[in-house]
Amino acid sequence: MKVMRWIALLVALTCLPFAAHAQGKPAPKDVLLYFVWPQNGAVIKGGFWCRFGLRNMGVTHAGDSYPNSGHHHLLIDVNEPLNPNEPLPQDKSHLHFGAGQTEARIELPPGKHTLQLVLGDADHFPFNPPVVSQKINITVR
Repeated sequence: MKVMRWIALLVALTCLPFAAHAQGKPAPKDVLLYFVWPQNGAVIKGGFWCRFGLRNMGVTHAGDSYPNSGHHHLLIDVNEPLNPNEPLPQDKSHLHFGAGQTEARIELPPGKHTLQLVLGDADHFPFNPPVVSQKINITVR
C-alpha cells in the first residue's frame, strides 16, 4: 500500500509542470494584434499577401521562450472558441508561423472568408488573456 502511495505522489508531481503550463503565459494588458493587410471588407482577386501587425510584444520562433514574445497563428473560417488549456491545432484552418513570419502568401477558394490572428507562446498555447486580433471578413473572387 505504501508503494502505491509513492507511485501516486510521483505521478502527481510529474504532472504539475504540465498543469501550470496549460494555464497560459501572461500577456501585457496593452498588447495589440491586428491585420496590416487585408482590411475588413476587402475584395481580393486570387492569392494575396496577408500581413500581421503586433504592438507591445515581440515576434519570435516557436520553441523560443523569450519574455513578452510569441509567434503568429492565422485562423481561416474558424468559429469555435479558443481553448486556452490546449495548444492551437495545426491544419488548413489553423496556420502556424513558427519561424517568426509577419506575413504570408495565402491562397483561398473564391467566396467569403473570415480571418483572425492569434499569438501563441513557445509551445503554441494562447496567452492569458488570449492575444487575438479582431475577426475580419474578406471576399475572394
